[in-house]
Amino acid sequence: MANIANLLLHPLSNAIMTVATGITAVYWIFSFIGGGLFGDAGADTDLDADIHGIDTDMDGNAEANDGAADGSFLQKAMEFVNIGKVPFMVVYSVFKLIAWIVTLTSSVVLGLASWGWKSVFILIPVILLAFVITRYATQPLVKVYNAMGYNGEEAYDLLGRVARMRSTISGDTIGAAELKIQGDVIRINVQSKTGEAIAYNAEVMIADESPDKKYYIVVPEINLANVV
Repeated sequence: MANIANLLLHPLSNAIMTVATGITAVYWIFSFIGGGLFGDAGADTDLDADIHGIDTDMDGNAEANDGAADGSFLQKAMEFVNIGKVPFMVVYSVFKLIAWIVTLTSSVVLGLASWGWKSVFILIPVILLAFVITRYATQPLVKVYNAMGYNGEEAYDLLGRVARMRSTISGDTIGAAELKIQGDVIRINVQSKTGEAIAYNAEVMIADESPDKKYYIVVPEINLANVV
């Protein structure tokens, strides 16, 4: 028993992954008690939300370009490990379990106990390897959730919502705007409906979506602050 405890907590890399996996285990215990492994406790998350317009190529503001690129990369990474086909927390838990097992195994095979705190560097290749393995480990779950009728999270309906500009746009320029939905900050690509200039940090209303669904059409939000 003492040897097992020592393996779980030494070196530092093992301790980090053991604690992280333990926290996830506690989460699932409470989820079971709450009554839903395959229901609500499947850990629905707004990361699965389908927001159009985050992967378009833009020739306008550089900040908006960075936001679109980041969004596209994140979306592809989540799709790679089947998030959207399987609930986020299920995939995340599988990933963490695999990373934990690989970390413990590598500590024995490579003798990481002698590395001391430097053993944390092993987590970089471990995370990359676990990420790839997670894709294949969750493939059977894709079929299970598909048979249960799970189709991911519903897309947010953004039309009519108010957003705040994160770049300046005018004419046909495509920029970036942010809005908050259920506590989550959503970043979208936007274009002025009339071509008039809309300044950074201005509030706008989302009036329409482009035909190719790559960006939204916005108009300045009318309120007492900008009318008076």
